[in-house]
Amino acid sequence: MEKNFEIKIEATSNPGIVKFEANYFLTQHTSYEFENIDQAKNSPLAQQLFYLPFVKRVFIAQNFVAIDKYDIVEWSDIQEEVAEQIKTYLNSGEPVINEVETEVTKKVPITIYAESTPNPAVLKFVANKKLVTTGHEFKNIDEATEAPLAQELFHFPFVKEVYIDENYISIGKYDMADWNDITTEIREFLRNYLEQGKEVLSANATVSKSEAEKQADVDFEKLDDVSKDIINIIEEYIKPAVASDGGNILFDSYDPESKGVKVVLQGACSGCPSSTFTLKNGIENMLKEMLKDKVEYVEAING
Repeated sequence: MEKNFEIKIEATSNPGIVKFEANYFLTQHTSYEFENIDQAKNSPLAQQLFYLPFVKRVFIAQNFVAIDKYDIVEWSDIQEEVAEQIKTYLNSGEPVINEVETEVTKKVPITIYAESTPNPAVLKFVANKKLVTTGHEFKNIDEATEAPLAQELFHFPFVKEVYIDENYISIGKYDMADWNDITTEIREFLRNYLEQGKEVLSANATVSKSEAEKQADVDFEKLDDVSKDIINIIEEYIKPAVASDGGNILFDSYDPESKGVKVVLQGACSGCPSSTFTLKNGIENMLKEMLKDKVEYVEAING
């Protein structure tokens, strides 16, 4: 499937540098910094950007291009044009980096550490690199046909489910195995896999997810005001806390008659023994408080 690149403009803590985030990865766990057009000989994109007189340095890493500018212009006057130029280049299909011509390809040091989650059957493995741009859940190896990393993980007999998001992987295990016996093995496998620059997701998986999100945006506009409010509360207040526990939460539906909300729990939250407590004492209470008499209860449709 053909990638359709979109660019989001992100300010940074340095007023001279702006990040242009893409909805797909541009490099595989390798970062590049170019200080002039000569250094950028192996990056046609960076070379093109250096033709802009205000470009001082170009950084290309994972799913973004960052540009450090000279003071002759303000970002507010030029960032939209730069974003459009990057978008047009990426959609042309031309290479971002000519890997085969790169004289030295550094092996990126990857670190992985394991974090416990509220679900004793799920452990969260956190990387020091961004892995994906949005969450993906895989319940079995058949669902992971477009996710090479998840497919490899399912070759371990104790791996039951895999959830991949931003910079972590939540792995659910079968009861046959003890985390004390398998954690180091998984951590080393993930570190080696990522250091080799192998794909986490195929391009098709990213495209499919992107299309699903666009459809979700369209569907959002068709929802009633209460459903929109619920989604916004979930996105802003609830999802970050759930992500820190190695999981994800998605809005499913709202019934104005019963004032009931249905949500989908993924990753560590799916099937978690404490998820019922979290739903009742966390999510439900928050929605009741923020939406007053419009919500009576919250239930998870997948356990």
